[in-house]
Amino acid sequence: MIEEDQDLIDQSPPPPDPNPNPNSTIHPRRVSFEHGLLPIQKLVFADPIQTLAPVKQKLADAASNNRVGSGAIADALQISGDHARLVLETLGSVLHSEGDPLVGAKPEEVESVGADVRDLVLFLYIQSYKKLLPRTHKDSAAVADVWPSTSAFDGYLSALSPIQLVRSNSRRFMPSQADDEAHQLSYLQKHLANIISLLAEPVEGEGEESLVLSMEAFEHLGFLVQFGDKGSDISPLSQATPFFANSDPDMPAVPIPASQVHDWLLQNIASALESITERISGKENGPSNASDQDDAMSDACEAPNKVAPSDRGPCLIEGVSKTSLVKQASDLRGRSVKVVNCHDSVIYLLAPLRYATVHGCSDTTIVLGAVGKALRVEHCERVHVIAAAKRVCIANCRECVFFLGVNQRPLIVGDNHKLQVAPYNTYYSHLEEHMSEVGVEATINKWDKPLALGAVDPHDSLSHPAGVADAQAESAACVDPDQFINFLIPNWFNGEEIGSTKDNPFPLPDPYMAAQQRNLKNLEETRRSLRETPLEENRKKELSSALHVYFKDWLYASGNIRQLYCLQGD
Repeated sequence: MIEEDQDLIDQSPPPPDPNPNPNSTIHPRRVSFEHGLLPIQKLVFADPIQTLAPVKQKLADAASNNRVGSGAIADALQISGDHARLVLETLGSVLHSEGDPLVGAKPEEVESVGADVRDLVLFLYIQSYKKLLPRTHKDSAAVADVWPSTSAFDGYLSALSPIQLVRSNSRRFMPSQADDEAHQLSYLQKHLANIISLLAEPVEGEGEESLVLSMEAFEHLGFLVQFGDKGSDISPLSQATPFFANSDPDMPAVPIPASQVHDWLLQNIASALESITERISGKENGPSNASDQDDAMSDACEAPNKVAPSDRGPCLIEGVSKTSLVKQASDLRGRSVKVVNCHDSVIYLLAPLRYATVHGCSDTTIVLGAVGKALRVEHCERVHVIAAAKRVCIANCRECVFFLGVNQRPLIVGDNHKLQVAPYNTYYSHLEEHMSEVGVEATINKWDKPLALGAVDPHDSLSHPAGVADAQAESAACVDPDQFINFLIPNWFNGEEIGSTKDNPFPLPDPYMAAQQRNLKNLEETRRSLRETPLEENRKKELSSALHVYFKDWLYASGNIRQLYCLQGD
């Protein structure tokens, strides 16, 4: 049997073309790097391959059908049960295969379903990834004139804290989409041999020198890379390769030498990096390519009421300032969204979304429809976020309030100050339809159970003073029930089909419901008192006029007057 297998391997074709489809380019799978990193020091390995090889064996020994639960993860990595559960939930939110049972598992099923050991090992490997640092601005004085003045919190953890980085660099000096992609590809290029060795198996009787990769094992590389052109990702990953693309579905595919897979992927990565470098160089030295993703972002800044189209990746909304922006499902074709550097505005994204990121915003209210994978809010100040989501991560934010309907514990990481959380407080007519579509459950809301991790992100490439690596992030306080109010979403789309949602689908906790009822009762008593107060007609007019003046003053002071103008414009 061994001889037969060896004969099959010996008959494998010579190394193929680097890219059998010249119109299909390799890309890093960005969500794994953007939503799949956890600031848990025990998961960041100085030498991933030396650490993970024995960990993989330990997990494999504990696995059932090659899957493990949080108990085995906690034991193998020597972490707490809470952190092991967090590993499972985070992995489930960024898995590449929608068919994996962990992706669709209900909260009570996550433990019994567990994770595939191969996906888990790749997830653990990339915890060593360091994010790309922003490029500093050569004229810091000019930038300081644009951003709000620094606060007493700046420099809390380092000479240049993450939020100062956002302030001291406008978007075009933060890492671009192309910069980030090149950085992630370079990381994969450097670590590819180790990553493949963790998925490969030795040929029986041939020793470690003859590692091979089965088609099933190869598919797990889809967690890290994907092939696609103009947003059309090829799935499954094996169909983008010359090794398995034409395999007979009724016959098991012949395993391929790991070295051959390694060389082929390296050539593709090198080709992609060369293309990105040329694109970046062209932008710096001459007119930029009109199809470049960053141009789409710039367009959004110049015309803030447009969603920037993105050939790959999320829809980009950037530079919205002093206005209201409304988008519904038909506008967000990417089904993931990034809201970047928006200020003093109200943004409604009433759609079913996969992933959402809010970055570098201030003095803004952002209403997100239903986020089925993960929502990340980072580097924001005085922002109100209203979201129904499966999971939420908050990083490096200040004086923000989060009104959440969230199925997993909200994750709080980094340098945060004066955060507040509250139960979900709004609805729109298609909300329950959108929640059902992406798998957010109204019966589970863990808004008040935030999980605070490290105050220092081990993935940010910044140097930090000694002794702060183990500091815990500042958690969030609950909004006082007496300060809790419902948020009313205007009926922006008159004449369009109305959905079935008539009220907030997330049940309010008793203290908040009681406070609402008290407020409604006080309002009714005030109305009745005004109606029943015996006043002459001219005094009634004076009272009405005074109320209108105070209300108008409040509209201007709060900035809500702009929403009225937007409503009139629509």
